Order: sequence, then C-alpha cells, then structure tokens
Amino acid sequence: VLLDELRTVLAEIARDDTVRVLVVTGRGSSFCAGADLTWMRKVVDYTFEENVRDAAVISEVFTALYQLRKPTLAAVNGPAIGGGMGFVGACDVVVAAPDAIFGLSEVRLGLVPACIGPFVLARAPGAGIRRYLLTGERFGPEIGRELGLVDVIAPPGKLLDETYRLAGLLLEGAPGAQATAKEMLERVPGMPLAESVPYTVEMIARLRAAPEAQHGMRSFLEKKPL
Repeated sequence: VLLDELRTVLAEIARDDTVRVLVVTGRGSSFCAGADLTWMRKVVDYTFEENVRDAAVISEVFTALYQLRKPTLAAVNGPAIGGGMGFVGACDVVVAAPDAIFGLSEVRLGLVPACIGPFVLARAPGAGIRRYLLTGERFGPEIGRELGLVDVIAPPGKLLDETYRLAGLLLEGAPGAQATAKEMLERVPGMPLAESVPYTVEMIARLRAAPEAQHGMRSFLEKKPL
C-alpha cells in the first residue's frame, strides 16, 4: 500500500509545476528501517512470478524518484537500512544527521539489495561499497560521505535547517535547466565520447534559444534580478 501511495505522489509531483524541490525524510526516529515484517511473512510464500511483480513495483518507485525532473533531497534523520538505502541512492542530495545509520543488510537474510542496487551503486560506484554490501554491517554518516552516499552531515539538531538551506539554493536554479542537468547526469556517463559530444552540443544549443535561458542571460547581462 505504501509503495502504491509513493508511486501516486511522485506522479502528482512530476505533473505539478508549482513543486520545485522534493524533500524526503522519515517520520519519528527512523528514516526508513527496511522491509515491513507483515510483507516479509507474505513474500516467503510467493511464487517466482509473484516475486517478479512485487520487485517490479519496488523498482518503479525508486526509478520514479531517481528520474524525477526536479531536484530531490534526502534528509536522513535515523536508520536507513535495506530498502531505505534506495531513497538515499535515488535522491540528488543527501543530508544526514550525525547519528544517522546506514546499512545494506540483505545478505544476512540470504538476499541482495537488488532493486535498490542500481541507485545505490550509481551514487557509490567505488570499491568501498563492496565491503558493506557483502558484510551487511552498519555504518555512520562519515563513512557514508567517504563512499559518496552522503553529501552533507548536518550539525546536531539541525538536519532540517541544513536541508532547507540547501533546498533554498536549489530554488535559485532555473527549473528547466535543472531538469536538463539531471538528464545529462543520468545519460552522459554511460555514453561513448562520440555520442556524448554531439548530444551535449545540441543540448546547450536548445537551452540557449529557450525562453528560460534567454531571460536568465539577459537579466545577468543587464544586472537585473533573475
């Protein structure tokens, strides 16, 4: 049910031009502590086909968050374990409380973080993540920052203050340009140079001629507020 609600909310946000920035955080003391126990009791008896359908829904939610054409921030207020790491991986900017806890504990249950893997590994592509994926051990925000999973560690008691400060910086950007920047971040790293160069040349040519950039460049040149 929660996944269906998330899918619906993300679709609504994608269509709503009045929403410029999305902040994802947890209610209470946890950010997202992983799978629901009731769901786990059910999935034990799933057939292969049922597991495929169930996993596809989970992946659709994280894909929708990752591909949202608006900046997204994760404010990690507590444990982000298992599936909770999917939100960390799928958001553009991750702010962690000093006592936040991260973990990819699936191997301890005979599983792997498969559905969240594409998003976590996109943020933390280095060798360091291998240890934590294979051991399932938990780690704090300092290690998260070393791995590339965390951008900012907020001062004690200032998680949302720091998150909203960064959201304010994001609001200074032009929405169309930010959407295109996210597209570039997703597509260009996987392209051969022979494809990425003409792709980005055409991208900037389109942007320069668009009303948003025309307004921005003229305002800058004329020293007017954007």
